[in-house]
Amino acid sequence: MKIRSLLILLLSIWIGPLILAQQTPQSLADAELPSLLGIYKDIHSHPELSGHEERTAALVAKELKAAGCEVTEHFGTYDDPKFKAYGVIGVMKNGDGPTILVRTDLDALPVQEETGVPYASKITAKNDEGKDVPVMHACGHDVHIAAFIGTARGLAKLKDQWHGTIVFVGQPAEETGNGARALLKAGLYDRFGKPAFALGFHDKADLQAGHIGVTEGYTSANVDSLDVTVRGVGGHGAYPHRIKDPIVLSAEIINAWQTIVSRENNPLDPLVVTVGAIHGGTKRNIIPDEVKMHLTVRTYKKEVRDKALAAIDRIAKQMAAAAGVPPERAPIVTVRKDEVCPAMYNNPELTKRLVAVWKRTLGDDNVEIVDPTMGGEDFSEYGLPDHSIPAVNFHFGAVDPAKMAESKKTRTELPSLHSSKFAPVPEPTIRLGIIGMTSAVLDLMKK
Repeated sequence: MKIRSLLILLLSIWIGPLILAQQTPQSLADAELPSLLGIYKDIHSHPELSGHEERTAALVAKELKAAGCEVTEHFGTYDDPKFKAYGVIGVMKNGDGPTILVRTDLDALPVQEETGVPYASKITAKNDEGKDVPVMHACGHDVHIAAFIGTARGLAKLKDQWHGTIVFVGQPAEETGNGARALLKAGLYDRFGKPAFALGFHDKADLQAGHIGVTEGYTSANVDSLDVTVRGVGGHGAYPHRIKDPIVLSAEIINAWQTIVSRENNPLDPLVVTVGAIHGGTKRNIIPDEVKMHLTVRTYKKEVRDKALAAIDRIAKQMAAAAGVPPERAPIVTVRKDEVCPAMYNNPELTKRLVAVWKRTLGDDNVEIVDPTMGGEDFSEYGLPDHSIPAVNFHFGAVDPAKMAESKKTRTELPSLHSSKFAPVPEPTIRLGIIGMTSAVLDLMKK
C-alpha cells in the first residue's frame, strides 16, 4: 500500500506539469465557456447606458479579482464633473517583462430589443436628459465582457507561458466616445504603467463565428458629434405666411447637407454626414420656434473633417438667411468636444505579427483581412495621438455560419450592430474572442 501511494505521488509530481503544459487557449476557452455563457446572459439581460455602468463594472471587478488581479474600481475623470466614472482596472503581474493593455467596453445602447432570445433585455432607464428609454446590448459589449473575463481566467492559468504585467481595462462610455479619454485623463498610464502594446477586440455583425477579421492601418473613422438648433418664428399652423417655419427649413438644410458628400467632397475620400435625431414641435397646428438636430460626421482625413464641419455650419446659416430668418435667429451649430473620437490605427507591424499568430492558432482560412469602416471606436485613444503605443483592435465573427450563407444566397442584409435585432451567436463568438486575445497576449509576452 505504501509503495502504491508513493507511486501515485510520484506520478502526480511528474504528470502535473505535463497536464499544465498541455493547456492551450482553446482548451481553457472550452473549459470556461459554460460559466461565461451564464455571465453573458446576465449582462445581456441587465444592460446599462453609457456613464451608468455600475452593476456591470462591479461584476467585472469581481471576476478580475477572482482571476488574481489587483483591482481598482470607479476609475476615470470625465470633462463634465457631474458624471461618475465606472472604469475597472485589473493588474495581473507575473515577474519582469513587458506591460500590455487589454480592454473591453461595458456600456449598452438606448435601443428597444427585438431579438426574441429568452434572455432579451426588458430594461428601461433614464438617459442623461432624464427621459425613460429602453436599453439593450445592441453592439455586443456583453460578448466582449464575457471574452475579456475568459481571457483573464485563461492567462492566470498560463503563467508558465508568459511574463510581465497585463493591465485589464473595463472601460465605460465607449458609445459616447469619451470613456477612454476619461481613463487617460485620470492618469491611466501614470498609475498603472505605459504599455508596450494595447489590444482590443470587437464582435462583427457581418463576419461568421469562428473567424477573426483585422485591418492593417486605419480601420475605423474619426467621429464628430454635432448639435444644431434651427430657429424660426413660431405661430399658428393656419397662418404660415406670418411666421418663419423651422421645420420646413430644417428639412431643406438636411437635404442640402447631403451635397457636402456628393458635391463638395472628393469621392475618393470617405465622408458620412448623418442626421440621427430631429426634434421639433408639440402640436399639429402649432409651428414651433425651433428644431433641434443631432448629427454624426465620419471622416479619415483631417482636411476632409475640417471642410465638412465648416460646410455644415455654412449651409445651415446661409439657408436660414435665404428663408428670411433674421440674423439674430440664425442656426446654432455646436461641435460636441466631449463626444469626439479619433480614427483607429492598427499598427502595421503588430498587425502582421498577430495575423501570423492567429493563422497558426486557428488556421489560414479562419483569419480575414477586412475593409476599414466608417464606424467609430475610442480604443483609438490608447495608442495616443502620435501612435507611439502600437495598438491593434481586431474583430471576431458573431454570425451563425448558416445564417451567413443564407444571407449571401438570398442577398438579404443581416442585422447590423446597433440594430434592435442584432444577437450574436454566443458560444462560438465568446470562445473565439478568448482564443484570439489570449493567443495574442501569449505571443507578445512569451518567455
